[in-house]
Amino acid sequence: QVRLVESGGGLVQAGDSLKLSCAASGRTVSRYSWAWFRQGPGDEREFVAAINWSGGNTHYADSVKGRFSISRDSAKNILYLQMNNLTREDTAVYYCAASIVTVLTTLRERYGYWGRGTQVTVSS
Repeated sequence: QVRLVESGGGLVQAGDSLKLSCAASGRTVSRYSWAWFRQGPGDEREFVAAINWSGGNTHYADSVKGRFSISRDSAKNILYLQMNNLTREDTAVYYCAASIVTVLTTLRERYGYWGRGTQVTVSS
């Protein structure tokens, strides 16, 4: 079993930056693909960013490209999401997810492990 715990969320102003973390424990996760999803009020959970097991391949949703950066510390089993120039549209609960599928995917159903989420609120 894999346990994921997100942290780093909070209340910020538009234009600010925030860095989320996701700590993984349990089964060896070194070969897993990782991703961040988010779910705003009344919205479906949507893909934000993904990174493969080696960290050499990343993919972003168009809405965050150029502002967000996903990375991982494989030695510590921690996933990060650096978020810059935040807007009110980024307000959501952010979830960390892991997949045994090594090919990067934006499909929610391909991720079998999920954290409980961390709230990010951006005020104008």
